[in-house]
Amino acid sequence: MVIDLSVSRIKTITIAALVLVNVFFMTVIVIDSIADARSERLAVEDACAVLRLNGINISPENVRSVGALRTMRTERGHEAEEAIARAVLGPVEMTDMGVIFRYEGAQSGTAEFYSAGGFDIWLNEGIITNTKGTLRTVQSLLRDMKIETSELLLSGESGSEVVIAVVAYKGVSIFNCMIEFAFNGESLEAITGRYATGIEVAEDGATISSAGTALLGVLAAVKREELESTEIKRVEAGYQFLSGLFGEGVIAPAWLITTDTGQYMLSDTTGDIEFVQ
Repeated sequence: MVIDLSVSRIKTITIAALVLVNVFFMTVIVIDSIADARSERLAVEDACAVLRLNGINISPENVRSVGALRTMRTERGHEAEEAIARAVLGPVEMTDMGVIFRYEGAQSGTAEFYSAGGFDIWLNEGIITNTKGTLRTVQSLLRDMKIETSELLLSGESGSEVVIAVVAYKGVSIFNCMIEFAFNGESLEAITGRYATGIEVAEDGATISSAGTALLGVLAAVKREELESTEIKRVEAGYQFLSGLFGEGVIAPAWLITTDTGQYMLSDTTGDIEFVQ
């Protein structure tokens, strides 16, 4: 028997075969993802049960993971620092003071940036006001400064309001990078904070551990008496900024632990824990 297949028929059969192969591999990927998610959820539930047995109340629903975070390198960027100063003060003159770079506006104020990522900006009265609303003013400034944030916290009474912005990288919080905007009357008086510039993805950077492992790290900190708590209200994955003396550093995976006694940051790399606020 002779089978005569036209070129178009052969192409149709080939395309159909490729589609079936792609569907197969996509199905395998989806099944693996579901299995990984289920395994992660069970690990979190087991870790929460262990914490409760040790007198620490916690619900698995309050544990938030955001996927495979990776350690990344940072490098101090003077151009980025100057851009921030200009966004707030307008035209500025720069003075290189070694590890400190100072930027002075003619009539607007002064900014200083430090090697470990910290900075201070002092503004003259009336340069920036909150007549359109304090939060709206800060949000507009952050856009001009090109700084991504995950949360804004407003405190204080009218006339002495303070806004704290939590810095983020691609939607994920950097827990120990915060910027404070202090108002005196209607005028913005000062901006103080810490910001990581020049973030570069490192292909060999360590990835974040599972949430279940992080919870057991919290228990270990309790056992070492580094954390005192009877209730964990929230566990969130993110980054911490670690900087060197000359501006080099990393942002590394970390966990923010919100408890009944305050907030703590747990290093995913070393297991060290520190009080945040």
